[in-house]
This record gives sequence, C-alpha cells and structure tokens, in this order.
Amino acid sequence: MLFKRVGQSKAPQRSALLALSLVVPSLFLSACMSSPEKDINLSTYVDQTEPADVLYNQGLANMNAGRLDEASKKFDAVDRQHPYSEWARKSMVMGAFADYRKGSYDDAISSAKRYLALYPSTDDAPYAQYIIGLSYYKQIKDVTQDQKEARQTLQTMQDLVTRWPNSEYVDDAKEKMRFANDQLAGKEMQVGRYYLERREYIAAVKRFRTVVENYSNTRHVEEALARLTESYYAMGLTSEAQTAAAVLGTNYPDSPWYKDSYKLLQSNGLAPRENAGSWISKAGKLITGA
Repeated sequence: MLFKRVGQSKAPQRSALLALSLVVPSLFLSACMSSPEKDINLSTYVDQTEPADVLYNQGLANMNAGRLDEASKKFDAVDRQHPYSEWARKSMVMGAFADYRKGSYDDAISSAKRYLALYPSTDDAPYAQYIIGLSYYKQIKDVTQDQKEARQTLQTMQDLVTRWPNSEYVDDAKEKMRFANDQLAGKEMQVGRYYLERREYIAAVKRFRTVVENYSNTRHVEEALARLTESYYAMGLTSEAQTAAAVLGTNYPDSPWYKDSYKLLQSNGLAPRENAGSWISKAGKLITGA
C-alpha cells in the first residue's frame, strides 16, 4: 500500500513537470517575440564572456589590420567588462590611439584625458598626453580661421615637455609647438595686415608688436618688423620706424623686408637707426634670427 501510494503520487508530479517544461520555453519565446527591444545581443554576450587579455589582443590584431572600428570596440569591451584591471588600463590608452588613427579626435582626447586622470604616474602617461597634443594638432586650421586648436596644441605639448622631459615624444612635441607658434604668429600678422590696409595704424602696430615680443623665433618676425617700420612711418613716429628697420637689418641683413624698409626711410632722407630706449630695441635682443 505504501509503495503504491508513493508510486501513484509521483505520476502527477512527472506530468506537472513535463507540462511546465513545455510551457516555460514557449513563454520565453513568446516574450522574446513580443519584446524585440529586449533581444539578447549575442556578440555582446560573447564579448562579456571572453577574458580581458583575449579581448585586448584581438584589439591589437584589428588595429594592425587597419580595422580601427573593431579595434575600438574590443578595447572598449575590456574597459567595460574588466574595469580597473591592468588590461583595462592598457586598453584605455590604446583605445585613445585607435580613435586618433581613425580621426575621432574628440573621442581620443576624452579617452586620453580620462587615462591621465586615473593613471597620471604610469609609463604610458606621457603617451596619453602626446595623443591629446596630436589630436589638437591635427585640427589646426588655416590662419584665416580661429587658432584655438593651435593654442591647445602649444599648451598640451608644453605640458608634455615640462612633465616628462626625457620622454621619447619630446622631440616631436617641440616640432609641433614650433608649428603652433608659427600659426599663432601668422594669425596676428593676418589681422595686423587687415588693419594696416585700412590705415588703422594703432591696431596694426598692436598686432605686429605681439609677433615681435611673443613669437620672435618664428618666420613672421621679419615681416612684423617691416610692417612696424611702415606703420610708424605712416603715423609720423620716425624714431620708432628707424628703430624697427635697424633691428630688422641687424638680425636679417639680407632680408627683402629689410631692403623695402630701408628704401621707405630713404625716400624721406632717413636711415635705420636704433633707439636703445625703444621697446623694439629691447625686444630685438630676443630675436634668434641673427
């Protein structure tokens, strides 16, 4: 009697379990079909189950093959699925580089800045700073446009040189700084010429003076001194005009700009003559063209 009752009691249980096993999958499929926005992304699921080193190496392989979008996805997956791990740290800076390579400069800057905020003292920190500088550098526009990116390049690369003076990126950073300086000087010259053409001499002198005082190691300083000669001469400030021409001749004796300035002064019986008390004379000592 006892065994029979037990046997009889198991039959309904098996039937119930069987029915449940048939119902649950159908309910699951029904839910998936009725809610497509909740479908499982199988590729994401696979990424989540892969080890960090595997994802990282896949990112490197994709980058080497030129598949930059795929590389970025792999590096992002490491950072997302294995946060604050050694692989995540490496992936963060490599992801910034991948963004830079594919021209996503704002993303590269954001990722590299995040890296520096989290890991300011690691061996890859100067590389992250370098990526930021390169990303700004690639966005520098023609001198007829705003030079915000040139200023950002200059500041970022200067920070790199100052904080990591022995870094392998320092030499190229200095090259980029020279270019950015030249762009900023070029912008000042462009605006100064605009004012000069309209005979707004005071405004023009302000721009040319900025070039001589702040960008004395650029190729624009010769023209700036010549334009100062021209502007001061037009204003009747002959002593300043003579000083500008004298400083120009001392530093760039063979310059066509000096020849033009000399002829301008000579047309009124004047000659280049330096006034040691002038700001131009003092600024001239910083010029590296001599």
